[in-house]
Amino acid sequence: MAYSGQVTVGGAPDVHELSDLIISKVAVGPMNNNAYLLRCRATGEQLLIDAAEEPATLLDLVGADGLASVVTTHRHGDHWQALRAVVEATGARTYAGREDAEGIPVPTDVPVDDLGTVQVGRITLTARHLVGHTPGSIALVYDDPHGHPHVFTGDCLFPGGVGNTHDDPAAFTSLLDGVTAKLFDALPDETWVYPGHGDDTTLGAERPHLAEWRARGW
Repeated sequence: MAYSGQVTVGGAPDVHELSDLIISKVAVGPMNNNAYLLRCRATGEQLLIDAAEEPATLLDLVGADGLASVVTTHRHGDHWQALRAVVEATGARTYAGREDAEGIPVPTDVPVDDLGTVQVGRITLTARHLVGHTPGSIALVYDDPHGHPHVFTGDCLFPGGVGNTHDDPAAFTSLLDGVTAKLFDALPDETWVYPGHGDDTTLGAERPHLAEWRARGW
């Protein structure tokens, strides 16, 4: 079956098979969080984005081949509830945006800055630091040499808008400016967006609404 990005808590993962990378998406927990397991085809090395909830579900997804690293997209608690259990079970390295690391109760082995890179086997992910939803949120961009880019946005970009900035106009402006400059202005319409909750989208589907989002203020 073709990848749709539509998953439900308690349901099966959806798997996006790219030339060099396999992306498995699963929904976990009471807030319908998405977690993404990335597997380098060349080496078999695996990386998890957001050990959000349900460690047993995530460890089952990881399977017997182990886990090299876990990236936490931001410090909000619904994105790291399973982190300690997953790290203790696998010995994975932990990554998070530098400004959010202190808000995550599992130590961050590698603080990540804007344009910092995270490796999974021969695959390189490039971080984009986005301020507004939290001080240190990061999105991760995989620029597929065989196709269009893919970006894991945490809670910074969803279908229909940017993440919650808690009625703070300055935080909203910061987040929308960052998302516009570092994602929409830098990447093509075909870029596939994997958010922290809910369904996937593309930059092309969202781009026509940027002015609308700015005018409404959320």
